[in-house]
Amino acid sequence: MNKRLSLLLAAALFGANAAAVAAAPQARNIIFFLGDGMGPTTITAARIFKHGEDGLLNFERLERTARIKTYSNDFQTTDSAPSMGAYMTGVKINQDGISMKDARAIDPGKDANGNPTVDRCGENNGQVVPTILELAKARGKAVGAVTTTELTHATPASTFSHVCHRDAGYTIARQIVPGGEGYNHALGDGVDVLMGGGRHHFTPFDKATNPKGRADGRDLMAEFAAQGYAVANTRAGMMSARPGRKFVGIYSADDHMDYSLARRPEQPTLTDMALKAIELLSKDPDGFFLMVEGGKIDHALHDTNARNALADTVAFDEAIQAAIDRMRKIDPGLENTLIVVTADHDHTMVLNGYPKRGSKVLDIVHDYASGEPKKDADGKTFTALVFGNGKVRPDVRADVDSAVAQSDGYRQEAGVRTVYESHGGGDVKLYATGAGSAPFKGTMENTQVFHLMKAAAGL
Repeated sequence: MNKRLSLLLAAALFGANAAAVAAAPQARNIIFFLGDGMGPTTITAARIFKHGEDGLLNFERLERTARIKTYSNDFQTTDSAPSMGAYMTGVKINQDGISMKDARAIDPGKDANGNPTVDRCGENNGQVVPTILELAKARGKAVGAVTTTELTHATPASTFSHVCHRDAGYTIARQIVPGGEGYNHALGDGVDVLMGGGRHHFTPFDKATNPKGRADGRDLMAEFAAQGYAVANTRAGMMSARPGRKFVGIYSADDHMDYSLARRPEQPTLTDMALKAIELLSKDPDGFFLMVEGGKIDHALHDTNARNALADTVAFDEAIQAAIDRMRKIDPGLENTLIVVTADHDHTMVLNGYPKRGSKVLDIVHDYASGEPKKDADGKTFTALVFGNGKVRPDVRADVDSAVAQSDGYRQEAGVRTVYESHGGGDVKLYATGAGSAPFKGTMENTQVFHLMKAAAGL
């Protein structure tokens, strides 16, 4: 063998070994943060809202960044279920489907009480695909899902459930109760930490006290307790939970949790929940997988209420920073922990009209030179943040003043009148740090995020 060929072979072998080392599993722990609906304009507006134009949100300081394509298997503009499912399974999913490949959504219909029934997917309608939470559980890791929405909502459900329609909340609920009928056995002995709202999906129907309750009469909260879970309905109950037992906390009786600006004291903050989840999960020597969703960002944007959307984005950002700080105490340098922050889809909110630097992002737009309110072509004032579509589209626009525009309940105007504001189909941002974060870069399919997390953890 000549010297040149030997050198080439040696270089090739070295490259292969280097690639193998680079691809070796690095992350014992993964925390996946999902800001529901947190598109690029929402991030920009939240940054200005909290820190000004030249500031940064905490998660914007993470060293790895990427753009994520969000289309679903059958729609250009996705809903939350297939987008989160893509992150969790690596598969493009049809609209409304929860972690099922090629399933066609069938409306759950109504039960005798007027509430959605259990899932009616039918036979041979789609294929269950394993989620990264299920894969982590199968490898002996502790797993958890935390959200400010109902626990059975599309984003958390896509981590631990499989149904053809996201509205089948009663089916989703029974899939996470070990030992009960309808349990998802891919979860092994159960999800270790579960937190969110929507207790009605877990408790029996009562016409007076629980009109959205379960028609089958099951008390799934009691079933959780019978399976050894610590169960809580309030922040105080959550804070008293100790490692060594599984935990479920559902902090709203019949709805999602509150916006951060209107949070009742009995409800924990997203930071509270994230830190508690880390406390409970990090005791597992095999590591953990945790999903944390800031879900109320999306709800405020659907309502074209920018103030709540920005405040909840800031609350989400605070939870991320608190979690990173806590993990750095457990895992200095994040040598064994991968942190991923992203969104499932965009919305139609835009920042427009040339507001002057230093302006309040929720205010009306003022003229740069005179400081007087700017006017549209019809001579009316307008806000810096507006929406492409939504409920608020008056036939004849009226002036908006600064005090009204910046009030908590103000809903920004839209260009097209719709029943509620829709998602946007644009790319979203991803930020990452820690073990195995280097490959998160460029413009990526949302499905690729699953594969990179799976490889990082060796699942």
